[in-house]
Amino acid sequence: MVKKSENIIVGISIGDLNGIGSEVVMKTLEDNRMLELCTPVIFANVKIMTFLKKTYNLTLNFHGIDNLNQLVIGKINVLNVWKESVNIQFGVNDNVVGEFAIKSFIAATKALKDNLIDVLVTAPINKYSIQSEDFKFPGHTDYLAKQFNERALMFMINNDLRVGLLTDHVPVNDVAKHLTEDLIVSKVNLINQSLKQDFGISKPKIAVLGLNPHCGDNGVIGKEDDQVLKPALLKIFEKGTLVFGPFSADSFFGSKQYMQYDAILATYHDQGLIPFKTLSFGNGVNFTAGISKVRTSPDHGTAFDIAGKGIANEESFREALYQAIDIYNNRIMYGELTNNPLIVSKR
Repeated sequence: MVKKSENIIVGISIGDLNGIGSEVVMKTLEDNRMLELCTPVIFANVKIMTFLKKTYNLTLNFHGIDNLNQLVIGKINVLNVWKESVNIQFGVNDNVVGEFAIKSFIAATKALKDNLIDVLVTAPINKYSIQSEDFKFPGHTDYLAKQFNERALMFMINNDLRVGLLTDHVPVNDVAKHLTEDLIVSKVNLINQSLKQDFGISKPKIAVLGLNPHCGDNGVIGKEDDQVLKPALLKIFEKGTLVFGPFSADSFFGSKQYMQYDAILATYHDQGLIPFKTLSFGNGVNFTAGISKVRTSPDHGTAFDIAGKGIANEESFREALYQAIDIYNNRIMYGELTNNPLIVSKR
């Protein structure tokens, strides 16, 4: 059953405190209407959040708690993940501050696994400063996949534009080595299932971009498209999934061909994210598809160059929060539809 909006508990990991994460979080929650949509809980420290609120001259009020049993519906709750002070220096890459970002994220992930929060929205982290003996992951997605023991997919979304990645944080010279039939089948299936359960699309159409220029030009500029991608996509299509390609990536977005599909699967990070952010920057959302819980984040990083100046745009974080709630509700409705054969979807 779908929860009342205000009873949906949105966990928020605070990200790198030297970046713009705290600013966009608070600017989003300063709008009182947010408390009609959900009850937020920020994983950080109430003293630090109060200091940052004054720094940015914002008017929101916090309810400090030491455990999630103390959470109050209709308030902006701040869970004290740590007690010690943090030396915040806006715009500085600091490993100590990175450790606090990870403390927040790990605590929020545990709460998500334990069903103490309904969804997780993560503020940006710095991938360099978070590295330690205890945390050796390139980012949020990889850690979540490990914690839930599921194959995760980085899925960038903005209205009807959705871009997934076959390989994400992989060096370009290693991409071809990672392209296997198993990976392609897995990622296409993840996208197909996500489009159904998370976005309510009953018969998704998925486009896959080729690896090489012009999809290899029949092997002249590389053989991966002909020898790996095409056979894998054909097998998937023959089993009933509407997947098409590979398409030449250089003209796919400029020709607006992408508008004919419900999602696009790019073979590597920049192939998908450069056009996505060109079309959507400031409004896009990074959604972790494939895991059993809902996690979203804004489509930007820590933006150290403008941190502490009060000029960060909160639109992407606000959209990440909206999308997390929408996807959460869509999954509940999808579960009800698929569990009751007498209910027929109108889509």
